[in-house]
Amino acid sequence: MKNLVSNFTNQLREALQIGAAAKLTEGSRSFSNIVVTGLGGSGIGGTILSDVVAQEVKIPLLVNKDYFLPAFVDERTLLIVCSYSGNTEETLMALEEGERRKAKIVCVSSGGRMLELAAAKSYDHIRIPGGLPPRACLGYSLPQLFFVLHHFALIGNHFLAEFQRAIALLDEQEQQVLKTAHEVASKLLGKIPVIYSVAGYEGVAVRFRQQINENSKELCWHHVVPEMNHNELVGWKNNNDKLAVVIFRNEDDFERSQTRLEINKAVIAKCTNTIIELHAMGSTRLERALYDIHLGDWITVFIAELKNIDPVEVKVIDFLKGELSKS
Repeated sequence: MKNLVSNFTNQLREALQIGAAAKLTEGSRSFSNIVVTGLGGSGIGGTILSDVVAQEVKIPLLVNKDYFLPAFVDERTLLIVCSYSGNTEETLMALEEGERRKAKIVCVSSGGRMLELAAAKSYDHIRIPGGLPPRACLGYSLPQLFFVLHHFALIGNHFLAEFQRAIALLDEQEQQVLKTAHEVASKLLGKIPVIYSVAGYEGVAVRFRQQINENSKELCWHHVVPEMNHNELVGWKNNNDKLAVVIFRNEDDFERSQTRLEINKAVIAKCTNTIIELHAMGSTRLERALYDIHLGDWITVFIAELKNIDPVEVKVIDFLKGELSKS
């Protein structure tokens, strides 16, 4: 897993080449909505995409993580179907439903049943390199979502320069990222992480939570400001030093949300002695999200290393799939 995380910027470089060379059909429809459907390491890209393009895309964009699609999906829906393996049963079922509803389908996958269907039924598709854990291939899959939206004139092409700047930044800052990740992992060892961000960066918080689950083999939770100020903040009542708070901060966080975070810290500090703030680098939301993702991935791998466990192993998911295959 350390090799895979260290290869993040190389994945991004290759992904930009793949996306630029993708052959998608000409866009002749006027879309009324976008749905990105996928789960786990294949679905998180949709969550991050929705954060990044929220102020640019002029039609609703929904991230779907289920067997079923929402009732509004129809022939005016752009349905982006993401499964790294191409065999995720929930996503394949959603794909079939999207076909029945006559949605415009674009598949992002490394192979499997999904690309077999794409070839047989002439779905638009982008093939990415396979054979790796899905959560370790976000660098391959995420850029393709931007290419798809750009192809259908739903976003501009500025994302290309932003990815390039993020790659350069991460390569330049890699040693500092590793240093910070080691320090944070040491503080989180043996604790239950509680992850906070502002609403516009929830994808980063979700990604970190998922990576702690899979790489570090730990439970944790996340929430966002301002919503958590209307419920979860009340739960910070009792001292519990088993909890460790991680706050993702960004220079473009809305000023009122920044004020809320400062007040939150004062409340939370009465209940735990571990509050860690991670300040992203980068000049745009996409660049900062990629920085946070890379830093977070390293933190979770180093927690696994400190625990002397294998971050790649996901035997319980394999067991689940095995049991499901019996029915």
